[in-house]
Amino acid sequence: MAQANLSQAKNAKNDEFYTQYHDIEKEVNAYLEYNQDVFKDKTILLPCDDPEWSDFTKYFAQNFKKFKLKKLISTSYAVESKTYKEGYQTTLFEERSPKFDKKKTRTKGKIFTLTKDKTGDGKIDIDDLDWQYMEGDGDFRSKEVKKLRDEADIIITNPPFSLFREFLAWILEANKKFIIIGNLNTVCNKEIFPLIKDNILWFGATCFNGGATYFVAPKELYDSQKMSSEKNGYMKEGKFYWRVNGVRWYTNIDHGVRHHPMELMSEKDNLKFNTHLLNKLKKNYSVDYYPKYENYDAIEVPIASGIPNDYMGEMGVPVSFMDKYCPEQFEIIGIGIGALGKKLGITPIPKEIDKSLPGHSSVWRFYIMVGNKAVVPYSRIIIKQKGIKGKK
Repeated sequence: MAQANLSQAKNAKNDEFYTQYHDIEKEVNAYLEYNQDVFKDKTILLPCDDPEWSDFTKYFAQNFKKFKLKKLISTSYAVESKTYKEGYQTTLFEERSPKFDKKKTRTKGKIFTLTKDKTGDGKIDIDDLDWQYMEGDGDFRSKEVKKLRDEADIIITNPPFSLFREFLAWILEANKKFIIIGNLNTVCNKEIFPLIKDNILWFGATCFNGGATYFVAPKELYDSQKMSSEKNGYMKEGKFYWRVNGVRWYTNIDHGVRHHPMELMSEKDNLKFNTHLLNKLKKNYSVDYYPKYENYDAIEVPIASGIPNDYMGEMGVPVSFMDKYCPEQFEIIGIGIGALGKKLGITPIPKEIDKSLPGHSSVWRFYIMVGNKAVVPYSRIIIKQKGIKGKK
């Protein structure tokens, strides 16, 4: 199946999923609307990138003057460090350069920098990029790239999903601002969730297209026979566009979107008019009210739009709630999964019940009794309202 190929790619050192220009532009514009000088006099580093193919480099190079940047730096992995070597082609840009080295192009990473109008045409853009081979293969963990990290003010990229936790720790170690892409389920990670709970990092301003987007992926991964539909992946003008679900922007740069309170209805109106909520409650738990967890004092709210504005106790909500999280409106209490669930104070699921749950991996999760059957909802974040209430 296509998903198997995706898993293989995500386990690769460089994942090689390139973000499209319009997705980058949409996200960055939200920060500029909130603070037009957010990038002024800043050095931006785009690591784990491939400047010759990536739209991150193109976007920031083309907007260098508009954003009043001080310096732009992009780095890429060496070809021999990538999983998909066979389909790699050097660009004419590199081959026509007097710096081109047939051996180095496969064993060394490349660094691109932009600081001034090199061509003398009166503007600073992608044509003014200067480049050279790096001493190493461009791995972000190398001393060479760490030095660039320490020079930068803001780090922006789509890091390898398989190395997301390590990459984020690498950024925070240097106390840098960042805008990066990761998987939605990263929220549940024991190292990541405490950072979200304490408002050290949060979701970006945009949510792609319903939480899914098309990345440009290595052509070698495309197999029309294994694609369930063209919606999941297609070829266009020699490029493979692969739809990936559950991706989000993560950042520690403020934007106005996260300060917009959700509009909520009362518990009574939710249970009367919110059809989606009622369908979820009836399908999952055979009830038409908010059920309580058996092992923690909180109600189950299976969709974010079902949060009642007049309930002041603790509530369990889906991880996707983070798309609408406003820190002035809600307090994040904890998450009900694994070690974090234990820390939250969840009573473990009794062994006789735990054994009856297919695919269940941890007793430290919430459960609800439906008749004589235990139902474990997917990962739930426990929240509580603050002073601000969204009303309809």
